[in-house]
Amino acid sequence: MSAMLKGKKEMNAEEFEQRATNIAALSHLPLEGFIDGSYSGDTEALAKIEQNKSDFVDKMEALKVASAKLAMVAKSGDKKAIKTAFGQTAKTCKSCHKAYKKD
Repeated sequence: MSAMLKGKKEMNAEEFEQRATNIAALSHLPLEGFIDGSYSGDTEALAKIEQNKSDFVDKMEALKVASAKLAMVAKSGDKKAIKTAFGQTAKTCKSCHKAYKKD
């Protein structure tokens, strides 16, 4: 999707819209995988998720909101609006990874 917006890949509006819709649908699933007590061993998730659970949940909710907006905007075909919504969605991912994922 990023490559399409950066002109590194031909923009395919239908494909982009489908991927945006998929991201919005999948954004509801990750929280289920973060189970208290499961942050040791073979994982990149930091244990501080448990200590900051409300912030972590807020960040996951922000992903849901941003990706739903991206899916909606992708239907418009307005590349500028799509690029903005994509950037906002990416920021939600990065904010959570930066705080709660091992480098």
